[in-house]
Amino acid sequence: MIARRKTRKIMIGPFGVGGNAPISVQSMTNTNTADYEATIAQINELSEVGCELVRVAVPDMAAARAITAIRDAITIPLIGDIHFDWRLAIAAIEHGVQAIRINPGNIGGSRKLARVVECARQHQVPIRVGVNSGSIEKDLLRTYGYPTADNPRALVTSALRNVEMIEKLGWDQIKISIKSADVLTTVNSYRALAERTDYPLHLGVTEAGGLLAGTVKSSVALGILLHEGIGDTIRISLTRPPTEEVRVAYELLRALKIRMRGPELISCPTCGRTKIDLFCLADQVEKLVQTMRSPLKVAVMGCVVNGPGEAKEADIGVAGGNGVGIIFKKGRIYKKVAEEHLVDAFIEELTEMDRQWMAAHTKEVADDPSLTGSG
Repeated sequence: MIARRKTRKIMIGPFGVGGNAPISVQSMTNTNTADYEATIAQINELSEVGCELVRVAVPDMAAARAITAIRDAITIPLIGDIHFDWRLAIAAIEHGVQAIRINPGNIGGSRKLARVVECARQHQVPIRVGVNSGSIEKDLLRTYGYPTADNPRALVTSALRNVEMIEKLGWDQIKISIKSADVLTTVNSYRALAERTDYPLHLGVTEAGGLLAGTVKSSVALGILLHEGIGDTIRISLTRPPTEEVRVAYELLRALKIRMRGPELISCPTCGRTKIDLFCLADQVEKLVQTMRSPLKVAVMGCVVNGPGEAKEADIGVAGGNGVGIIFKKGRIYKKVAEEHLVDAFIEELTEMDRQWMAAHTKEVADDPSLTGSG
């Protein structure tokens, strides 16, 4: 059983982060924020697959002004990501973001930071202090050197110094992230930070890469930290559509038995007995289960010989054959279906099982944060 580090709880709109709130899944849009219609559409796609906090880039005033329309059209908390320009941070807050991400060390100096913090305090907007290996102050680099796995002091010191700047300005609704593109530097930096503060921590590996490399690097770093009880929100950074980030995040949380949102999908690796396009079938089913909440165990198997036996614990499964496939439940054949209708028939059965489970557990879903993601 994982014992989570005890942290303060902050509120991002109505959404709790830290404290007793579930570890939450965050992503970031890749649309032009000023194009609010495209941004709203992407956020709604993210919400559909379980994203609980979403960050948007605010590179200019047009993006800041679009915040109001975006926030009014979505159902999850909206975070503004600001670099360098203090005026954009204030504009984003005044237009309705529910949190901001800044690096206080590069926002424009102490006076400008004070104005940002005062605006955040007035609007009750938490601040994520975000420091990356590539954005550390020069004096800290001269003192401690570039952060490495053996020496993460510059990264940790930068974050804590910036937090102290905000605290001295009278605001303590803070979340911290310290990211590196290196896995072990990320792990050891967060370990050191967790020993020195009780603010909630946002975990991530920056510039992790594409689907394969990014998933491996993020899963190793975040998996280690989460298993040690460190982390309150996570983002899997991938050079992919952001819905893929959410998909990987939930699989990571499921593997550690931290969050069990939606069905668990198991599938065989294929072999010479496979007579159907199992890759396509598994992909279709995987996309469907991302939108579900029930804790069903779903199996996608390549052949009818081993399908029900190898996946006999599955609540529902499908196995391909030569011209005909089967749908099975708890290891027993439920029905045989012609191959051309197999996918549709299976999705229909799975959707109905999910609907029945949700109807029978309405109160459980409403009360259990691990299912609803609320907190």
